[in-house]
Amino acid sequence: MNIKKHLSGALLALAAGQVLAWGNHALPTYRALEQLPELAKAAPVKVETLESFLKAEEKTIEALLASQEAWAIANLDNYPKRPEALGFIANPQRNDEARRLAFLMALRVAPNSKLALFYQPDPAKPFPTGSAPVAYSDVNTLPEPAHHNYRFVALKPGDMVSPLNVVATAADEPDYGLDINCWSDSPSDWGKVYNFGNLPFGNPALNYSTQAPFHMGFFHESDILYTAAPFIKRTYPLLRSYQYWSLAALAFRTGHAYWGWRFAGLSLHYIQDLGQPYHARLAPGVSTLKLLGANILAMAGMTGMKDDTIVLLSNRHLVVDKYQNEMVYAGSLDPQVDLIEKSLADPSKDSSYPAWSDRYVRDVVAKQSSDYGARISDIIAESVPAKYVNDPKFDFGTQEANITLIDVLSKEDAQARAKLDNAIAELLAHFGAHTRNEIRSILKASNQQ
Repeated sequence: MNIKKHLSGALLALAAGQVLAWGNHALPTYRALEQLPELAKAAPVKVETLESFLKAEEKTIEALLASQEAWAIANLDNYPKRPEALGFIANPQRNDEARRLAFLMALRVAPNSKLALFYQPDPAKPFPTGSAPVAYSDVNTLPEPAHHNYRFVALKPGDMVSPLNVVATAADEPDYGLDINCWSDSPSDWGKVYNFGNLPFGNPALNYSTQAPFHMGFFHESDILYTAAPFIKRTYPLLRSYQYWSLAALAFRTGHAYWGWRFAGLSLHYIQDLGQPYHARLAPGVSTLKLLGANILAMAGMTGMKDDTIVLLSNRHLVVDKYQNEMVYAGSLDPQVDLIEKSLADPSKDSSYPAWSDRYVRDVVAKQSSDYGARISDIIAESVPAKYVNDPKFDFGTQEANITLIDVLSKEDAQARAKLDNAIAELLAHFGAHTRNEIRSILKASNQQ
């Protein structure tokens, strides 16, 4: 028996269950940035199409995307090089559609991504009167969920829009299909040519599953786990965050402020995802010894321990996402629900982190999140009804549409709930600080005041 091969296969399921993080990123991003002077004092920016930006800056974009590839080769472990045929080459003779396609394929994102002109209004403010609503399918290539609180407003070229609206909206946009089906075994034409290889974990037939390796990063696991499950090294949030970070700086430098803020928001999404411990750790709260033991038993045909671990990890992950999303949304509607709001907006710890560098996302954001994993797992197990987080026979994912955790926890022990609230507030304080620090880094790199 090839133990390493079988153990790696058994561990695949652990990573495959973790897909989305934080829910709607726009809501906490509004709260994290609304008091940042660089945004609070920023003048409205003029909306322009992606095609207009690409046409105006085709030569500079060519140079930037070449430099991105060189950076990725030099800085990212296990980086699959972009095929030379996908390099972005300036060509003023081609039409807008061909230029847009060449750009998206050079980034190796889904070329059918909408990247429409729209914004998601801040729920803390009245819905803008006289605005044209936008359908979910006009901004997102993924199926519309049965229950959601998304609202979108249409923009058109030449409109003036708040930079805060742009960056907060874009912070949620990578979950709208940008990273779908980019693998060799994906049911797409583009996945076959991108050279990312087969999907490292998850089901290639499930579109949302194919985005996970771009939104997760297991950079701080034990050497034993890397040996047993080398697939966990094939994750690329650092690539995505840098691609959009450098595009944002270029857009600002060349006078395209709308796309500066839009690319900044896209980049934020990936560092925010890594701030969720279940996206920075393969199995938060589960020791390496127990993890390997469960999978060795599964190799011998005794799958119960492994299966239970997968369910509990998934349930706790979903509880963190759902509860914080409910808390942020409730705080947006009711100023009295202020613990989470204050945590997201508090700038007091921003300067306590190292200066921004190419290693910040991995060595600061992901490391802090990874280290927090065991703590948040223990607190969830103590504070949330056992049915939801300690019972492997209960699948939270299939039931969450019918569960309002704020209501559930209001009936539980007040001290236990306070402990969970404080833990979520601490995680979101990290979220806010890293969000602001990245915005400052982009503006500094682009010489913007």
